[in-house]
Order: sequence, then structure tokens, then C-alpha cells
Amino acid sequence: MERKVALSIKSLRVNYGAIEALKGIDIEVMEGSVVALLGANGAGKTTTLQTISGMIPAAAGAIQFYGRDITNMPAERIARLGIAHSPEGRQILFDLTTAENLRAGAYTLRDKKVIERCLARVYRLFPVLQEREKQVAGTLSGGEQQMLAIGRALMSNPRVLLLDEPSLGLAPLIVKDIFNIIGEIKDEGTTVVIVEQNALQTLKIADYGYVLELGRINIHGDASVLIKDDRLVEAYLGGR
Repeated sequence: MERKVALSIKSLRVNYGAIEALKGIDIEVMEGSVVALLGANGAGKTTTLQTISGMIPAAAGAIQFYGRDITNMPAERIARLGIAHSPEGRQILFDLTTAENLRAGAYTLRDKKVIERCLARVYRLFPVLQEREKQVAGTLSGGEQQMLAIGRALMSNPRVLLLDEPSLGLAPLIVKDIFNIIGEIKDEGTTVVIVEQNALQTLKIADYGYVLELGRINIHGDASVLIKDDRLVEAYLGGR
């Protein structure tokens, strides 16, 4: 059966004042895949995710979600269509409990049965969050807070999950757990677009990768090919 295109980005340009942050990029994300956006700081990776989710406007180009134009659509409408964004820096609600944070992520849903099903899924993927459900989120460890940020995004039952630097600042063992869980999320049918500095770990779970440099896509291809390219790894991905 032919897979659908979940996200299609054509000639996307984004400006910050006089600075052109994205210079006409093209990205295609197939349904059920993990797509990695890689590159140095300032390459335009986070800007790409923020433009997809409606947090910042596009200056030109188009973004389609399952064939529907969502370019410059309000962020809440994009979320309701089925795109969830777990932002860089987690941005959890520190004064609320773990459970309250998770339920806040379900604001686009009305069906209580769906909400409970999403919560059960999050607790299955991240058992520690169920153990900490009554704990104030600001007292969780860094790894637990990152799990909470991803879990909160999953609470909207998204078709596409945008992850921005999920391993940032975490211990290696926690990073391994996070990447294993991202693999499980994909296996359950959720499409994932991930921005990561940990390029090699990301390419191990990704199907396809795009390497951005100064607002342009420099290289792209199957993750299994990119990870074997020693020149690429050395030049753009920080070495092995």
C-alpha cells in the first residue's frame, strides 16, 4: 500500500526582520516515518518546526498537511488538525503536577474516552510519569521533565509529532531511553519530525534526514546512507 505524504514543505522562506532564516527549503515527510532535521546551531532547524506549527509566520512558500494548506494558519487550528510540538527547553508548567501538565496537553480533545486512552498510552511509554503523577513538575529531574514534555505533546493524539532537541542536557542513559521511546512512538503509527544535535543517535532511528546550513538544505537522503558518509559526519554532524 502506498504511503501518504504527511507534511510537504515547498520553497519555504522565513524572515526575522532583515535576516532571512530559511531560504526556500523543500521537505517531504512520509506518513509513519521519522524524519531528522540536522545541522549546526543557527541553521534554521527550530525555525522550521516553529513555522510548521504556526508559532512564527512564513514569508513565502507553502506547508501542506495531508494535502491541506496550513501555511500561516493559527497555531491552535494547526494543533487541532493533528500536529503537536514539543519545544526546545521543554516549557512545562512548573507549578502544576505531572498529571495536570499532561491533561493540559489534551486541550484540543473533547472526547473523555480519547483523553483517557491518550493518558494510558503516555503512562505506558513513560511509566515514571505515572509514578510521579501527583508530583509538582518543577521538582522532576531533567530527564523526567523531557519525558513530560513529549508526553504532553502526545496527549493531543497527534498524527505528526514535532520534537525539538529532546536529548538536550540529558545523561547518556536517559538519552538512550528517550530515543528508544521515539522509536516506539513511530512503531505505533505516529509520524515524527525531530530536530537534534545528537545526529548519529537520531539517524539510527530516522528513515530520512535533511542537513540544514544557514537556512538552506545542503544534503538530504535516506538515514541509512547519511550515517555511513564519513565526510558528512565529520563536516556537519560532529564526528563519530
